[in-house]
Amino acid sequence: MSNLLIVESENDKYFFEALIEYIKVDIKVDPPILSVDEYECLGGISKLKNKLESIKSQVDKGHVDKLGIIFDADKVGIESRKQTINEEFDSVFGSEHDLGIEVHILNIDGYGELETLLRQIKSKPSENSDCLDSWRLCRSSKNLPEISDKDFDKLWVSFYHRYDSCSNQEKKQAARKCSNEASFKKPIYDFSMEQQELTELKEFLLQFSSK
Repeated sequence: MSNLLIVESENDKYFFEALIEYIKVDIKVDPPILSVDEYECLGGISKLKNKLESIKSQVDKGHVDKLGIIFDADKVGIESRKQTINEEFDSVFGSEHDLGIEVHILNIDGYGELETLLRQIKSKPSENSDCLDSWRLCRSSKNLPEISDKDFDKLWVSFYHRYDSCSNQEKKQAARKCSNEASFKKPIYDFSMEQQELTELKEFLLQFSSK
């Protein structure tokens, strides 16, 4: 059997791979931890039911030991997001099931998403990315359409990866070496930071992955 972790996007997948690798190195636990065998990526809460239906046969055949689901709190908040996830899960598997399921909601102060957390744990100077605040104010002064916090945070992280965390040499192959996939392999986030939401996330992964 295997442990299955469902995340929302490719960027989430790259981040969790990096975080899991970090915990493997720095946390000594016997037996070994973080034995997540597979990632399933999808694009948002609206597609969760379809994803659960697609793995139901694996679960029914006993191929999945534990199921972990990690989603963003977004604007709706932690409890509302958890309720929706549990409702979708029960609609596919029924309210009485033997599958071990754990749910974690990414947030800062109860709302937000992965990118909101990433801004809190960045470890390099972010002069270029921080200039986006002025750009956002400029747009507002010109009565241009408002940029949502969610979209702004995603843009900030993209700038941080490409313009604050990529060398001039790497920028010559930016599509490959300054991509989100490549960036999460660089030491540009402080996984040791005692940020409450990061600590809770690490504790969730340890619980989910422990044998």
